[in-house]
Amino acid sequence: MTMRAIRYLLAVFCVLGVAVVPGGQQAALAQQLDAQTLGDGMELFRVRSNFYVLTGAGVNIGIQIGSDGVVLVDAGDAAHADRVIAELKKLTPRLIRYIINTNGDADHVGGNEKIAKAGKSLVPAGDGLATILAPTEVTLRLSLAGYPSGAWPTEAFIETLRRDMHLNDEAIEVLHQPNAHTDGDSLVFFRRSDVLMAGDIIDMRRFPVIDLEHDGSINGEIAALNRIIDIAIPSVPLVSREAGTVVVPSHGRLLQEIDVVEYRDMVTVVRDRIASLMKEGKSLAQVKASNPTRGYTKRYGSDTGSWTTDMFVEAVFKSLAAERSKRR
Repeated sequence: MTMRAIRYLLAVFCVLGVAVVPGGQQAALAQQLDAQTLGDGMELFRVRSNFYVLTGAGVNIGIQIGSDGVVLVDAGDAAHADRVIAELKKLTPRLIRYIINTNGDADHVGGNEKIAKAGKSLVPAGDGLATILAPTEVTLRLSLAGYPSGAWPTEAFIETLRRDMHLNDEAIEVLHQPNAHTDGDSLVFFRRSDVLMAGDIIDMRRFPVIDLEHDGSINGEIAALNRIIDIAIPSVPLVSREAGTVVVPSHGRLLQEIDVVEYRDMVTVVRDRIASLMKEGKSLAQVKASNPTRGYTKRYGSDTGSWTTDMFVEAVFKSLAAERSKRR
């Protein structure tokens, strides 16, 4: 048996009831994570003693609670903002202090303005609202898209790829992953809780969305997946408990390190196949005809919807072509 197979079997034993789909699709998650069905498609999962994941608000929203207040990872879409605020009030009387956006997509930032108004900054010199934190690329994107200024980040990465904080007796690392899904992606790692919010960098429901319009790239995507793997600690079965970093994507099921490894390997294989064909001088049409996603299409692909297999292959091709052009 190979070491990879051994790791996989260990992870399977450890994640039974953990690495499952939010949304009530597997009863084991409810048993393991103290799930609450809130109605209207929303559910709340207790991942750690002071860390929750709220689903059904456009994206999976991370919620850290402590003596300093509430830290949110993503605000969800605009349509669910009032409901998110209401559910937070039921969960805790503490004030919302931070909203950390993992990217500038509408389902992540749509609730920014309303939810920020329901909170209060920890910074005395602030505007009195909860602080919104994201890379400067997110601020630029929201301003160009016509979002009201109240939805824009009030704290931004300016000349650094990370922002460190210490809130609720926990170190929090916000790690900018440039040119992955977009140019404004961030990972948010809660070190004591051992929870990593991964945004749209990984989505086990489909091939990764490479948003070329907003400077996403296939190599940046793979680099970001590798960063997750570097941070996450794999599960090791213990007699008394299960352990391992919980990786929370913006959509779909909760993950562990082994899931990210498998996804990274898939993306790398497809990238390498397309790159090889391009070196042979194949056109985009010829690359598509060669079926570079074979072996993975059934699991991750789609012929319909907002992100198809064809769109993914085209995005990888154009991303590699753009990088090749820059090197010349």
